Amino acid sequence: MPATMRFKLSEQQEAELWRRYRSGESCAEISRALGKAPGMIRGVLARHGGFSPRPRRRHIRALSLHEREEISHGVSAGQSLRQIATRLGRAPSTISREVRRHGGRSGYRASRADRRAWHRARRPKCGKLAQHRRLREAVIDGLKQNWSPKQIAAHLPRQFPCDHSMRVSHETIYRSLFIQARGELKKQLQQHLRSGRTLRRGRGSSAKGMGQGQIVGAVSIRERPAEVEDRAVPGHWEGDLISGSNNSHIITLVERHTRYLMLAKVPSRQSVDVVKILSQKIGSLPAELRRSLTWDRGTEMANHRDFTIATDVQVYFCDPQSPWQRGSNENTNGLLRQYFPKGTDLSVHSQAHLDKVAIQMNGRPRQTLDFDTPAERFNASVASTR
Repeated sequence: MPATMRFKLSEQQEAELWRRYRSGESCAEISRALGKAPGMIRGVLARHGGFSPRPRRRHIRALSLHEREEISHGVSAGQSLRQIATRLGRAPSTISREVRRHGGRSGYRASRADRRAWHRARRPKCGKLAQHRRLREAVIDGLKQNWSPKQIAAHLPRQFPCDHSMRVSHETIYRSLFIQARGELKKQLQQHLRSGRTLRRGRGSSAKGMGQGQIVGAVSIRERPAEVEDRAVPGHWEGDLISGSNNSHIITLVERHTRYLMLAKVPSRQSVDVVKILSQKIGSLPAELRRSLTWDRGTEMANHRDFTIATDVQVYFCDPQSPWQRGSNENTNGLLRQYFPKGTDLSVHSQAHLDKVAIQMNGRPRQTLDFDTPAERFNASVASTR
């Protein structure tokens, strides 16, 4: 194999690369399948920001290779450019520009002209955010508030209901962030994305459950009332701990009906500490908003009976290795990692800081709430109990 071929991908290989990437394969797996270096695979992905490029197509009004061959034959036969244009059904100016751009009458060659025209057509296109300063500033403002691109895109029509120029899809925002050659949004804004990624990823990966201890007297989630499942009634909570280095932890509580979040600082994951803090947090709510709590099988809730006595809230436990059974809380914990990265010491955060993070999270419009915020829905629930 020539040395140059080792460092290039054919059209077929590049198509296979994107097919495998969209299915969730890693760079290493794609590298082995294509017989190319992992660095080359990462380079191709980075150049496109993880977005599969659209297949190139010749514009319907562009000259075809067949037409260029006819031009070449006509020029060689000494025909005038107007005669050639008439035979092809093209404007004389189109033929004149074509010949002038690609060597003139003496140097025009159809195949070379076609290759050059195809290459020149690959000029970078100016994106919508680059052209529209006001729209770009609105998107940047949303990103700085840690809103997702989908939240920003959905909120713009509400913020500017009469200005249809203030519309952009979430895909355009992602492309402007990940494909830095576009130059529309600064690379520093990527840090406001919850995942922290710099590439668009496939959907092939999945979360894995963790083994949990035995809880004496645990009431299964299968015995939970039907009103909890359909989310029609507020006051049913899902809870968990997120953990960091140095045995540090934070309690996370999410209300199923409104997706309202509460965070609590806890000195350890010992059940006595967790239940004490949890009882204080839940006990501060109106009675109508403390109906049940769903938790995983973590031993930090071994003293769940003490919690129920203190708050009159029944605890239901998920099946082992089934985090999707408390999906609202699991999803929120993933979002919180933007504020509390894995492997960091969570004990350095004060309760005041946790409250500030919760306020910001509760102020984000949510697609599942028709882009209302959890705070709006929760405050309405509180008002209805008075």
